[in-house]
Amino acid sequence: MQTVKIGTRGSKLALWQAHHVADLLHAKGIASEIVIIETKGDKILDVSIAKIGSKGVFTEELEDQLANGTIDIAVHSAKDMQSSLPSGFELIAFTEREKVNDIILSHKDDIVYTDASRPLLLGTSSTRRVATLKHFYPHIKTVEVRGNLQTRIAKMESGVCDALLLAYAGAHRMGYDDLIRAELTLAEFTPAVGQGSVAIEAASSLDEALKLKIIEATHHEVTGYRLLAERAYLRVLEGGCSIPVFALATCNGDLLTMRGGIVSLDGSERIVHEVSGNVKDAEQLGAKLADEVLTSGGDKILKAIKKALNK
Repeated sequence: MQTVKIGTRGSKLALWQAHHVADLLHAKGIASEIVIIETKGDKILDVSIAKIGSKGVFTEELEDQLANGTIDIAVHSAKDMQSSLPSGFELIAFTEREKVNDIILSHKDDIVYTDASRPLLLGTSSTRRVATLKHFYPHIKTVEVRGNLQTRIAKMESGVCDALLLAYAGAHRMGYDDLIRAELTLAEFTPAVGQGSVAIEAASSLDEALKLKIIEATHHEVTGYRLLAERAYLRVLEGGCSIPVFALATCNGDLLTMRGGIVSLDGSERIVHEVSGNVKDAEQLGAKLADEVLTSGGDKILKAIKKALNK
């Protein structure tokens, strides 16, 4: 049996993800090799993701290597994946999802984000998180902080900000649990689509027998239904990682419930809706939720966001 070549970015978190997938393959007797590839999003650290353009910022170079057969699969954070892949590529598996919450992480142990009388400067590169803070906690100021997790922590410790606003999954996987000062509620900080799962991408031309073996070894069925719904939601809204939309699907047996919405850049407007139905209808449910959000005013918010980001 051939050795599966796994393409990944070179950050410690990306490598954790690649090794996690390698371990899942190994458990099913499939040998693998990890190939590190630098992406545009890794090279350009002084410009916000929204300004670089959110499509394929962390994936384009990996897709080039998939297309020419240098690698068999590419491993990504599911939340970094654009809602529609270029022709010739597909997401074949999603690993079991980690806890999806956002967290506040700091080297300082006296961070109280709910206390409006105390100034707080949070580092984040997410428009969703910034807009959500403006909506619920307008007293909190933010500063753009990009780079891998270790780089962000070093910037924080050098005084760029008091704390970082991050996904629990990354901080936990990198062993920074002791720096977590608050776990934010899902009601307020509904996560980005796909947050907490690792996505496996392949060229459509990948050998079918090999593809099925990889899926069997790595794909988590319940997570798959959840992400099908969330990604369908994102696709209708045409949201890349620079648009402050959010959605979270949960499964209870055959019942899938999904809550999602959009928040204006200044935080003044936030629209949230919920749908539920059978897991087998995951994609239709995601599209239905998006339609409800758009028709109740989300379309106007989305138009204003796109206009502001394209300035």
